[in-house]
Amino acid sequence: MLPSITNRRWNEGTAAHLLNRAGFGGSPAEVARLVELGPEGAVESLLDVPAAPSGRQPTLPAGLEADPGRVERLRQMRDATPDQRTALRRAELMEQRRRIQDLRLWWLGRMISGRQPLEDKLVLFWHGHFATSVRKVRDAVSMARQWETLRRHASGSWKQLLLAMTRDPAMLIWLDQAQSRREHPNENFARELLELFSLGEGHYTERDVTEAARSLTGLSLDRARHEFVWRPAVHDDGPKEFLGATGRWGPEDIIERIVAHPESSPFIVDKLWRFFAEESPEPEVLQALTTVFRESGHEFRPMLRVMFLSEAFYTPRRMRSQIKSPVQWLVMAVRQLERRTPQSEAVLAVLRDLGQELFAPPNVKGWDGGVAWINTATLARRMQLSAVLVKGRAGLPEMVGGARGEQMRMRWRRRSGTGGATTGSVEVDRLFEAEDRKSRERLVAALAERFLQSPFRSVLEERVREALGDDEPPAPGAILNAIQTILASTDYQLV
Repeated sequence: MLPSITNRRWNEGTAAHLLNRAGFGGSPAEVARLVELGPEGAVESLLDVPAAPSGRQPTLPAGLEADPGRVERLRQMRDATPDQRTALRRAELMEQRRRIQDLRLWWLGRMISGRQPLEDKLVLFWHGHFATSVRKVRDAVSMARQWETLRRHASGSWKQLLLAMTRDPAMLIWLDQAQSRREHPNENFARELLELFSLGEGHYTERDVTEAARSLTGLSLDRARHEFVWRPAVHDDGPKEFLGATGRWGPEDIIERIVAHPESSPFIVDKLWRFFAEESPEPEVLQALTTVFRESGHEFRPMLRVMFLSEAFYTPRRMRSQIKSPVQWLVMAVRQLERRTPQSEAVLAVLRDLGQELFAPPNVKGWDGGVAWINTATLARRMQLSAVLVKGRAGLPEMVGGARGEQMRMRWRRRSGTGGATTGSVEVDRLFEAEDRKSRERLVAALAERFLQSPFRSVLEERVREALGDDEPPAPGAILNAIQTILASTDYQLV
């Protein structure tokens, strides 16, 4: 068992580290609440997701989890003339784009509101792990239902999660499993299931891929209703040899054998540690967490509890060592600024430019993450977005170039009746007590506590003091300048 963090080591810094990594950060008041709970209470508060609907954050809105008019639209398309069909397909594509945009904004808002931060962080992890893109699926309801499947199994059973993904309509489309037949088994899903989702390279053979593909035939779907369908007539029920055993394997048998494989548990535990902690786990840490995972019957929650309570999770070299993903950066900034969720298609365009478009990972491997998040262009975009979030300068549509940006600006002007699109500046009196705003010294400390949860490094502190100016007390505009300086700093890109 890994040594646990002691009460003596539990403070604002370690509590903030937990909230930042197991969620999306928060205000000093939220950090103080975790400090008061102590390490065990803090971890349990993140793991404890209410089962009753009245006690938990809403899941999918009705308008996103169903599309009752789709069957009729498909019927019209089937019966239409070629010209009519072209127009109907174009209209359907526009409808799906609108729906996926609503879904992205809804998920972003849910992460910002933060009532179940660990659950949302896990769903983001699993979304990158089972990387499925709407660009191929082209169906917002199927993507929404995959989100709900990931949420439902986020901290539960490894076996049940893998089984659920074999029956997930978006996945069946994404990796062509719905087209697989016993006469011509499609190997795409079988290969990625073994290589990327459950075992990793080197722990299976090409024969295993072929036999898994045969075993998975019969998994199909009703596209019009976004529902999984089992089609026994196209399933290959003959004997197969998979991972060293022979039998008339079907989909559930394949998952059983994968979960029981000695490399499956360390594979997924390692990926979770790298996501939440760091890229280079010590062998003894990985072994201890894997043991907990296996002894719990391959349940994630007990392993996550041990991970977040372990002293290893809070070592100095792991704190403030991860580069924030674009979503992490944006959600943390909005939460710490305590401002309204930026409900605009423009913010989605900016996230795309930053390299993380929700429901559209770049490929089946998901996002590379780490240093791949930062380059000259993306850092400049983060700085631009910092100005918009803090000061409302020009508004989000002004950050989007080309014809798409101009269309957004025209729509915004029509709605607002103004020539510009402003979002309003942050209210500094909500973020800092009056006593803190009266003194530059106290304000510098309060800024560091809110945005970095640790004292500024000398270079950044000098820049913050320069932004605050020489007035005593600093003017509200100067405080906004200081906040923008922090959000655009290299220090703030780390979590």
